[in-house]
Amino acid sequence: MFIPIDRAGSVRFTGRWFAENGTATATAPGSYFELGFSGTWARLIFDIRGSVVPYPHLWISVDGGPSVEAPVDRYLRIGVPDGEHRVTVIFKSANETHARWFAPLVGKVSFSGFEADAPAVLPEDTRDLIEFVGDSITEGILIDPDQHYDDAAPTVDDRALQDDSTATYAWLTAQALGMRPVIMGYGAVGCTHAGSGAVVRAPEAYPFCYDGAPISRVPRRLIVINHGANDVHVREQYPAAYAELLDVVRGMNPGTPVVALSPFTGYLDRELSELIPAYNESRGADVRLILTGGWIDPEPLHPLRDGHRIVAEHLTEELKKLL
Repeated sequence: MFIPIDRAGSVRFTGRWFAENGTATATAPGSYFELGFSGTWARLIFDIRGSVVPYPHLWISVDGGPSVEAPVDRYLRIGVPDGEHRVTVIFKSANETHARWFAPLVGKVSFSGFEADAPAVLPEDTRDLIEFVGDSITEGILIDPDQHYDDAAPTVDDRALQDDSTATYAWLTAQALGMRPVIMGYGAVGCTHAGSGAVVRAPEAYPFCYDGAPISRVPRRLIVINHGANDVHVREQYPAAYAELLDVVRGMNPGTPVVALSPFTGYLDRELSELIPAYNESRGADVRLILTGGWIDPEPLHPLRDGHRIVAEHLTEELKKLL
């Protein structure tokens, strides 16, 4: 039988998804969904219209077991022993240059429901949400830079292999804190300018999953902002644009603690150290500043897996103080 995406109790979305006409779409890696079914099989159905090879990659796990990486396709079939099962599907990675903001969308995952013998009820997940707002580092770009489709001619199309949203400081920190991650990370995006895939500036993008698709207003327990690596060459515009982003985020999440996390390169520490106290005083706010200088080496700009792990260890300890 066919189970639609809005089947209460049997399908659950976490992250930046927008549902329309029976299909839920995400363009931000790290977004994921879960489904419950009973029987010996399930067939996941995706809308791949507009997508181009290489398709975005997924992590798929069944009943909490090991994750398997697979490109999204029209249908993905899962075979299991008879019984009740839970499937988790995570938007792992995509080519950051594919259109991810304006229609027609290319770098997206669009889930249209699934077929199975029967639906099953997912176990309740009462964990708080923690949101991370950032750029390519938060997206998980170039975590595995040596992986290529064709070693003789590496291209940006390799990013589906090289990137991994679940190996980022954001995902790892959420896990360490026992929280559910909501991740907004897009390559080359800054507070002051648009980025890859035609994604608009961070203050303009934050309220949306993509153009015209508002985000879910599910309350967050904590919001962490890591922007600046792409703004370092326009330092004079950065403070005003960062304050604009803070206004948007705080306006949509009244009462939610917000953390300003400085770029891991150490750039803009001075600007943020001046900006955050001034912002708090002018707005009557309590944005917390965490300076990350010295946590990891500033090179490479995009941390590898070990770099993200080290950042997550430091950040987890800092956030525990706030929680």
